[in-house]
Amino acid sequence: MPKIALLFSGQGAQRVGMGTDLKEASSAARKIMELGSDILPFDFSAVIQSGSEETLTRTAYCQPALYLHGLALLEALRERLPEFQPAATAGLSLGEFTAHAAAGTFSPEDGLRLVARRGILMEEACAKTKGAMLALLGADEALATRVAHESGWQVANLNGGGQVVLSGPAEKLEAAQTAAKAAGVKRAIPLKVAGAYHSSLMQSAKEGLAEAIQRTNLQIPKIPVSSNFLGRPASSEAEIRSSLLNQVTGTVRWETCLRQLADSGIQRFLELGPGGVLAGLAKKILPDLPCHSAGTLAELEKVIHELPR
Repeated sequence: MPKIALLFSGQGAQRVGMGTDLKEASSAARKIMELGSDILPFDFSAVIQSGSEETLTRTAYCQPALYLHGLALLEALRERLPEFQPAATAGLSLGEFTAHAAAGTFSPEDGLRLVARRGILMEEACAKTKGAMLALLGADEALATRVAHESGWQVANLNGGGQVVLSGPAEKLEAAQTAAKAAGVKRAIPLKVAGAYHSSLMQSAKEGLAEAIQRTNLQIPKIPVSSNFLGRPASSEAEIRSSLLNQVTGTVRWETCLRQLADSGIQRFLELGPGGVLAGLAKKILPDLPCHSAGTLAELEKVIHELPR
């Protein structure tokens, strides 16, 4: 089997009903999806299965939902393909926590506690600060940095494929759009988000998460896990903790992560999560590397059939 890196979804990929098919078809996946009844909101399972999209989009719900869903997909994959062994993992923003759990850095339960705490803290930070995010299409890091500097914003995500996301105060959104247009950015699209993720407006969330990360039992993962903040795998337990923490207010270097994985010998990617967003980015950044995507049981079984043995 080729060297495969698993990719895990970030916030925004969530779908009402996700994981229901996995719970019905896989006992291992069902065990994952039902974790944390003492950690998560009392209506968490109902919101995922049949709740409103508005409620599931709330940070405190969607982050643990995506975390559990990604791990449930992995468990279903392992049930159907026991010999499967990923060579590395990576995840976009929230997905980095899923990637660490998949690689054995911490247990699914300990990771869920971290993710649940992170979601609550980020939701509180959004309520305290009026932030916004702006996707720049057709921009590189240098151009995006100039736009951010001129408008009082920050570079939040370097996603690759000409896509960069900025974060900043909502009252400066128009200034950021004007600066982007003046700089020659093809399109500048405001995102439907609750706040300015991966910017200094999340500082209170970072401060609150520090204690939770520090008391979490973790170890060096069994396989490399790409750090969004570093653009490479962390090299020590201390660096894992600091990179997960710094990611809350720091730039996500997703394109760098994927290129580093390719340079390390990864031969194809497998996205485990809904929507196919990461697979789409991977195909733009590294068009010669095959990339599969599975967010449902049917998609997972199709991928399993397509994977070379």
